[in-house]
Amino acid sequence: MRPLLLSLLAAFALLVSFQPASADDLAALARSSGTPDIPGLKMVWLAPWGDPHRAHPWTNIIVHQTEGPAGSARSGALAQAKNPRRRGVTLWVETDGTVYWAVPETLVTLHGDGANRNDNRYIDNGPTYRKVVRDNSIGVEFAGNYPDVTTPPTEAQITAWRLLSKLLRLRYGIARERIYAHNWIDYKDARYCEGCALAELARAAPD
Repeated sequence: MRPLLLSLLAAFALLVSFQPASADDLAALARSSGTPDIPGLKMVWLAPWGDPHRAHPWTNIIVHQTEGPAGSARSGALAQAKNPRRRGVTLWVETDGTVYWAVPETLVTLHGDGANRNDNRYIDNGPTYRKVVRDNSIGVEFAGNYPDVTTPPTEAQITAWRLLSKLLRLRYGIARERIYAHNWIDYKDARYCEGCALAELARAAPD
């Protein structure tokens, strides 16, 4: 078989293998345990899922950006897995769309101080002030906005996030309006609105 044809067949096979799961399939996967293959996501499991009913009772999702270079999600996730109590999050998303699940879903990581904004600068802070905190919020960190913090997420990250945000909402019963950007609930940096575009995207995504 000719090399070009082999390359085209390989590319087609890869495309087919990364087709997103149907809504019913995704709902079923969201209730599973272990290290499931999730069509449309390249997931690296550093900590497997357990029984979803025994997971920590997450009610919010907070979107962060690391201000780390491309390639830093893997090292951040590995460090988090080694020391879950370090300042960090549960999930890390690389610029190529790879998602690292770093620590067990039963653990609370130390991401951000949480809900200390009371200025309504980005959203109405009434529902979040001192209420959206690390103890009830699962954190997702996106790598790659270094050295320019205004660098937007990559297309691969956006594609992964569309599916990942839906998966998290299904698994933990989180309402779409309870997805927050870091800067919406916790002041960080005046140079850019950390996580805002990604949180808006997830809130607007269709089911």
